[in-house]
Amino acid sequence: MGGTLVLSFLLLCGCVDSAYVKKIRNHRRTVYAEFFNPDTSPLKEKDRKNFSGLNYYEITDKLFIAAHFKRTPGEKPFEMVTSGEKRPVYVKYGEINFELEGKKLTLHSFQNQKNSDYLFVPFTDLTTGDETYGGGRFLELAIPEDDKIELDFNLAFNPYCVYNDGYSCPIPPPENFLDVKILAGEKKFSDDEH
Repeated sequence: MGGTLVLSFLLLCGCVDSAYVKKIRNHRRTVYAEFFNPDTSPLKEKDRKNFSGLNYYEITDKLFIAAHFKRTPGEKPFEMVTSGEKRPVYVKYGEINFELEGKKLTLHSFQNQKNSDYLFVPFTDLTTGDETYGGGRFLELAIPEDDKIELDFNLAFNPYCVYNDGYSCPIPPPENFLDVKILAGEKKFSDDEH
């Protein structure tokens, strides 16, 4: 009986992992299709013609994190610094607190006045400029209904200015530096990033 219970548990865990991995792979296929399509791709024409996919870390459920969300009402809108001249208006929406590798970490989430149906989380970490883009990576998160939020770093992506210098991309604020290596999500696109 005990062996059957253990085997059932292991099989269940395998199914959950497989469903999660499948979800992330499907997301990556959707992104690939968008990048390959000339109507939706941020790539320059010469890069799109030779496009064979984006570089990702292996999918890991260790960086799919249940975090605590603290709403920060009453914040004033501000112009976020970008890689270009544009200064989109954001407001700090809340703080995301979580633990990773024994460290207590916080990310600030923002809401853009034009895209208010999700939270924008630009961040840097110890891979930034080495294995990942030097200007940081982004997460887009569903707005939580309570004090719980899911952080899935497997969905971390590069800003469009990585692929095309015609884009102006937000620069992660210093308070969104994570003093750990986030070995999940998108890696550098190429060694000669824009």
